Amino acid sequence: MTRKRVAVLGSTGSIGRQALDVIERHPERFEVVGLAAGRNVVLLGEQAARHRQAVVTSAEDGPAGLMRVATQTGADVVLAATDGAVAFEAVFAAVDRGTDVALANKELIVAAGRLLVEHAARSGARLLPVDSEHSAIFQCLQGSTRDQVAAIVLTASGGPFWTRTREEMADATVADALAHPTWSMGVKNTIDSATMMNKGLEVIEAAQLFGIPGERVQVLVHRTSVAHGFVVFTDGNVLGQLAAPDMRLPIGYALAYPDRLADRPFEDALAAIGGERGAPGTTLAFERPDLERFPSLALAYEALRRGGTAPAVVSAANEVAVAAFVAGALRFGEIAPCIETALGRVDTRDLSLEAVRAADRSAREAARAFVDARAARSVRSS
Repeated sequence: MTRKRVAVLGSTGSIGRQALDVIERHPERFEVVGLAAGRNVVLLGEQAARHRQAVVTSAEDGPAGLMRVATQTGADVVLAATDGAVAFEAVFAAVDRGTDVALANKELIVAAGRLLVEHAARSGARLLPVDSEHSAIFQCLQGSTRDQVAAIVLTASGGPFWTRTREEMADATVADALAHPTWSMGVKNTIDSATMMNKGLEVIEAAQLFGIPGERVQVLVHRTSVAHGFVVFTDGNVLGQLAAPDMRLPIGYALAYPDRLADRPFEDALAAIGGERGAPGTTLAFERPDLERFPSLALAYEALRRGGTAPAVVSAANEVAVAAFVAGALRFGEIAPCIETALGRVDTRDLSLEAVRAADRSAREAARAFVDARAARSVRSS
């Protein structure tokens, strides 16, 4: 068997580390040819020692280092697992060369997913989703054509405020928002779960990746996080994907695609979905989210409706709003109005990489102005 050559952008992050774990468990299947990381040079050095043949770069090498790993290592697949926009050009360059890309960069797909899909269609590169919900949809779509798809469904945990009213959420503390019932995640992702913006961004990603109109990308809250996604077909049949909440599963599927890894005994999978002998049964319960209570999710749908760079605006403004909430400069209930203000003030009609970057900057400026205005009002009223 010919080993698949893998380049990892963001090798020291959570997804990058888990990807290397998958790769190192299957040395007969994979060869690491490139590692690009940020500033964790100690861990990068350890990774480089285990993969001596790999081209290695860090933040000190700047965008040129990312470009080298993505395009000059002979990779069969590039795992895009960096945060933010730092690797946009490198990923587009890899796609334009016809190299498959395993996508784990939310900002890239949200802000420029439509462009990336167009570039991949021209070059023949395959875009392989790594996020668990999008991997679920990707797997359910195998063997089907888009005209057979009536809708796709992403599942959500509902976060810590699922049973609270909008009024009860308005003055929630940071500690309240970080008390996630299911997952242990970073601060930003956990607060995005509390507002349900995390699912809004995933709705945008799904629409971009799979070419499905936003109104046909649905969200159902599933508190046990066993079912990750469904495809509803035009004949009424529904296909779903269930698995343990382990990111190494979608990572392995993306890296091995179109094959599957021989990785785990089936008993482990059955246990993960409630089939362990003597254990309580797993109930698959689903509820529709209330967009009035979770307006950030509604804003994601609005961004899809507007098109152009509107998704980039929502993503950038949300980052500013969440940071301000954590810093005590915004109330929890003001996160969505901050995003909505930015969406109303930024021109979103154009769509190009340059326009995406400009919209990102403008959205951050508009969101910061909203935060500053709230701070000034607070000072005047005190």
